[in-house]
Amino acid sequence: MTAPNDLRLLPWSGPEGKPCYLSTDDRDGFMSRLADNIEAVQLGAAAELLEHASETLDDQDTGPEDLRRLAKELTGALGAVLRVATSRGLLLAVSEPHRP
Repeated sequence: MTAPNDLRLLPWSGPEGKPCYLSTDDRDGFMSRLADNIEAVQLGAAAELLEHASETLDDQDTGPEDLRRLAKELTGALGAVLRVATSRGLLLAVSEPHRP
């Protein structure tokens, strides 16, 4: 059985929003590469959204509906970035040698 710290948190959710994990030693395998690519897309989208948010907030004509939509998009992007950070942090913890 694989220990929980040997599992990779994937950048997508399963049914009912539950986290998905990958158990593999092959970091170059299909699923690992797919997860890497999706993480890269999510981080790129978050960077673009951050730029858009700055522009939107600087615009005095931005209405409440636009701000609500922006907040919803930022919340989604932040959730994706947090999942990537958590996944990568867990990967670092597993790959680094344990120090007493």
